[in-house]
Amino acid sequence: MQFGIISSMAQILLENVSFSYDKNHNALNNVSLSIEKGEYVAILGHNGSGKSTLAKLLNGLITANSGNMEICGLSPFEKKNLFEIRKKVGVIFQNPDNQLVASIVEDDVAFGPENLGVKRDEIAKRIDFALSSVNMLDFKKSSPTRLSGGQKQRIAIAGVLALQPQVLVLDESTSMLDPRGREEVLSVVKKLNESGVTVIAITHYMDEAVEADKIYVLSGGEVVCSGTPNQVFAEKKALEIAGLELPLSQKIANQLKQNGIPMEQDVLTENSLLEGLCKLL
Repeated sequence: MQFGIISSMAQILLENVSFSYDKNHNALNNVSLSIEKGEYVAILGHNGSGKSTLAKLLNGLITANSGNMEICGLSPFEKKNLFEIRKKVGVIFQNPDNQLVASIVEDDVAFGPENLGVKRDEIAKRIDFALSSVNMLDFKKSSPTRLSGGQKQRIAIAGVLALQPQVLVLDESTSMLDPRGREEVLSVVKKLNESGVTVIAITHYMDEAVEADKIYVLSGGEVVCSGTPNQVFAEKKALEIAGLELPLSQKIANQLKQNGIPMEQDVLTENSLLEGLCKLL
């Protein structure tokens, strides 16, 4: 089931978009989605569901075979728009080591703006802003090789922020991190979203979708359900088709409700679940 897919005011708009790497199989098939400015959207699905293909489409790294797309008011089907789209939509990929290009953190963050021809004094401002945004300013002169996985991913985010994007896409950006690293990165991303950056979190971790404004679930290259977390988590058949389970906090909350213990919210984060349990004790 899909809830309110198309919006003419969307910052990101896909209508019946398909893409194929070969003639025999569509990686994406008639995908439609709509994302408003400032939203936090989660794209859920297992390996092979089409999530990474979608990320590349959003950044103009590949072009759809069919359908309609509009990215920040620009059509990615027109080659003249691709450079501007890549400035407006920044992508953070899975492995932070593949995104770091310099031996000093500040040089790595400066790499993008330098390639755009930004003036040196402006680059210096962007470096400090980006590193401050991800709580890594103290590591400005450090070597990325000495950082933890979570810290490296935050540097990768800073490198994208230095380009001043309107949209931040995280393509499985926490999948190679330990729980602490995941928590670090998600905390930074949430703060960026609160500051007005549109966030599209592509993941197979259900708990990362709990606080999203909207969720799209992909399976076999198609959107099998979409809506608010509350709406999507109620679509048990669609989640089963996608090979996904409810977040652990939601499973516990559902079990408590079945046993007559009220929970104030329908969809619970781990923190809100703990708060609710504490009130009952």
